[in-house]
Amino acid sequence: MKIISINAWGGAMYDELVGWLKSVDAEIICLQEVTRTPNRSGWATFADGERTLPQRLDLFGDVSAALPGYTPYFVANDAGPVTDADGVELRQDFGIATWVREDFPVVGLDARFVHSRFVDHTEWNVDDRPRAALTVTVRDRVGDRFVSVIQLHGLRDPAGKDDSPIRLEQARKMVEVVEHVRPSSDATVLCGDLNLLPSSKTFTLLAEHGMTDLVGEADTRASSYTKRVRSASYLLVSDPTAVRSFEIVAKPEVSDHRALALDLA
Repeated sequence: MKIISINAWGGAMYDELVGWLKSVDAEIICLQEVTRTPNRSGWATFADGERTLPQRLDLFGDVSAALPGYTPYFVANDAGPVTDADGVELRQDFGIATWVREDFPVVGLDARFVHSRFVDHTEWNVDDRPRAALTVTVRDRVGDRFVSVIQLHGLRDPAGKDDSPIRLEQARKMVEVVEHVRPSSDATVLCGDLNLLPSSKTFTLLAEHGMTDLVGEADTRASSYTKRVRSASYLLVSDPTAVRSFEIVAKPEVSDHRALALDLA
C-alpha cells in the first residue's frame, strides 16, 4: 500500500502537482493546504497581511477531477476571502483532504479539531488558525489488515517552529486521535506538514504511544522555499517493520514542500 503526503501550497504549482499525483499510483493521497470554493474554478489570490499567494479557487475539485478512480474527503479548518482573476472577492474554505483509491473499502472516518474550532474570517489571520485532523481507516485486502491514516496541518507560528503551550496541547490531541483508532487498526500512519522541529516534545509524546517518526532531521522543503529552517513535514508509523520503503521526494518539485512517500509491505 502506497501512501503520499504533501503540503499542496494551495495548488500554486498546480500543473506539476496534478501531473505527479496522476503518475505515482498511490492508494491513499493526503494533501494539506487544500482550497475549496464550490462551483468555481481557476486561479485566486490569497493574502493574510504577511503573504500574498496565488492558489487554486477549488484545489479539492481540481484534484478530484484529475483522480477519477479515488473517493475524496475534505475537512475545512477555516474560511475567508480570496480574490478571483477578475478581482471579485469570494469566500473560500481552507483545509486538508484525503483521496482513497476506490478498490480500498473505507471502514472508518474520523475528523476532529486539534486546535481551536472552525472560524469564518473577515480577514485571514497570520497565526493561531484552527487545525483539524482527518483519519481514514481502510481495509487492505492484499495485506489482510486494517490501516488507519491520520493527516493534519500543524499550527503555524510566524515566530518559528519551537514548542509552545498550544503546540503541546495540539500534541495531546494528536495522541487522542492515535488512541481512538488503535483498537480498530492493525497499522496506523500519522502524516502531514506538522510545522515542528525534530526536537519537539510532540515526537516524544507520540513515541510513548507507539508512533515512530521516519523523517527526523531530513530536509522536507523544496528549492522555492528559501528560509533557513528546512523541517516541516513528517510521517510516523505504528509498526516500522511493516515499512517496505520510505522516500522524501526531492524531484520533481510540485510545491514548496517535498512529498513523503510510504510503501507498506
